[in-house]
Amino acid sequence: MSERTKLPNRRPNETLEFDRDGIHITMSVGYGPDGAVKEVFLNADRADSMLDVLMSDAAIIASIAMQYGVSLRQLAHAIKRDRFGIASSPIGAALDRISTPEAL
Repeated sequence: MSERTKLPNRRPNETLEFDRDGIHITMSVGYGPDGAVKEVFLNADRADSMLDVLMSDAAIIASIAMQYGVSLRQLAHAIKRDRFGIASSPIGAALDRISTPEAL
């Protein structure tokens, strides 16, 4: 098992907002010293709702996976998609946005 990348206390990040299936989502993306995405945070417009909690937890799990060396593309490829290849969940939509640089 590889070691987890320890991120500096201060690191570059971006915050953006998008809508998905009628849900307004705020996403923050944190970068490691090498410029690679190492963390993502998600919040739904309905703070502390079950959806907000699930999105936040999914983002934390994705962040920990990236810090252990799982690539952003691997995570984006692994999530559930509909028959058109579109990510089925908010975390999937977020991963797709950050794995495609022109989407940011």
